[in-house]
Amino acid sequence: MFDHPAVQAVLSFLNSGLLDLSGWQILAYTLITTHITIAAVTIYLHRCQAHRALELHASVSHFFRFWLWLNTGMVTREWAAIHRKHHAKCETAEDPHSPQTRGLRKVLLEGTELYRSEAANAETIAKYGHGTPDDWIERNLYKRYSIVGVYLTLAIDLLLFGVIGLTVFAVQMIWIPVMAAGVINGIGHFWGYRNFECPDSSRNILPWGILIGGEELHNNHHTFATSARLSNRWYEFDIGWMYIRILEMLGLATVRKIAPVPRLATPRAAVDAHTLQAVIAHRYDLMAAYGHSLARTLSEEVNRLRPAQPAQASALKSARQWLPMDTATWTPQNRESAGELLAMSAPLSKLVEMRSELAAIWERSNASAEQLLSHLQDWCRRAEESGVSALQELALRMRSYKAA
Repeated sequence: MFDHPAVQAVLSFLNSGLLDLSGWQILAYTLITTHITIAAVTIYLHRCQAHRALELHASVSHFFRFWLWLNTGMVTREWAAIHRKHHAKCETAEDPHSPQTRGLRKVLLEGTELYRSEAANAETIAKYGHGTPDDWIERNLYKRYSIVGVYLTLAIDLLLFGVIGLTVFAVQMIWIPVMAAGVINGIGHFWGYRNFECPDSSRNILPWGILIGGEELHNNHHTFATSARLSNRWYEFDIGWMYIRILEMLGLATVRKIAPVPRLATPRAAVDAHTLQAVIAHRYDLMAAYGHSLARTLSEEVNRLRPAQPAQASALKSARQWLPMDTATWTPQNRESAGELLAMSAPLSKLVEMRSELAAIWERSNASAEQLLSHLQDWCRRAEESGVSALQELALRMRSYKAA
C-alpha cells in the first residue's frame, strides 16, 4: 500500500513540503521571518505609529501592516493605544503590563493575556489610539479578520516545509509574545543597566539591540520616548536604527526626532541663559551623572564610617541599590528608612535634598525663563559653596554643557 506512487508522493510532501530544504535552511528561514516581524514591530508599530518618531513611505507602511497581519494578528490601533497608555500610566495600577504592579512572572508568562485584556478595553483604544490607520483595508481586513492572516501563515508553512512547518509556525507565533510582551515589558522594567534616571524602573537589558530590534535599550527609550534612535552611548547598537537609516537613504523614511547627545565644552564663566537651555536639554544625562555622584559619595561615606561606626556604615551600604536612584522610584519602605540613613551623613543628605530642588527647576511649567534662570543660578551658587565635592563637580558640569 505504501509503495503506491501516489502514497509515496503524499508522504514525501508531508516530510519535506514543496521546497525540500535542509534543517539549516529551514532554521535560517525561521530566524529571518521572525526578525522581519521584530523589525516591523519596532520600526512601524513602536517608533512610527505609537511615538511618531519617524514617518514611513506608504509602501513600507503597507508592507509592515501586511506582514504583521500574517505573523501576529495584531491591530495597529490597539497596539499603539496600549503602548501609549503604558507610557502615560507607567508602573501604576493602570499600567497594562508593569512587572512592578503585576509581578515579573505574570508579565513574562502571561504578557499576551494582558495585551488581549487591555485591547478589549474600549476606553483605552478610544483615548490612546488616535492617529493610527483607519482606511478601507484596515477596517475590512486587518482589523475585521485579524486572525485570518495567522491561519494563512500556517498554510504557507505547511505547504513549504511539510509537517516541520508546524514547528516553524509555532516559533513565528510565540516570538513576539515571548520576546516583546514578555522580555521587554517584563525584564526591561526589572533587570539591566540604566543610562538615565527617568521616573520609572526601565532598564537597558543589553547594550546591543539586535535580537529584539533595538528594544533591548529600554531605559533609553523611556527617557526619550519620541526618539527614533534607541541607542545613546558610543558602545550601544540599535539595529532598528540601522534599518531606519537605510530606509531614509532610500527616501522611504523621514526621521522626525532623535535624542540629544550630551557634549561638554570649556565651562562658562557664569550660569547664563545658554546654561539654562543646555541643562534643560540634557537634564536626563545630568540626573544620571547626579546618580553616579550620589553612589560614589555613598561609598566614600561607608568607608569613612566603617572604622568607628560599623553599624551605621553597614546600614548605609544596604541602601546602595536605591538611594542613588530618582526618589520617584523609591518604595514606601525606602522612603521610611531614608530619613534615618541620611541623618548619618551630611554630604548625602545635602545631595538628596538638592537633587529634588534641581529637578523642580525644569518641572516649573508656569515659571518664566528669567525665574528659571534665577533658580538655576541660586542652585549652582549653593552647590559651589556647599563644600560637597560631588555638588561642586555637578555645578561645573552644568556650566560645561553645550547648548542643544
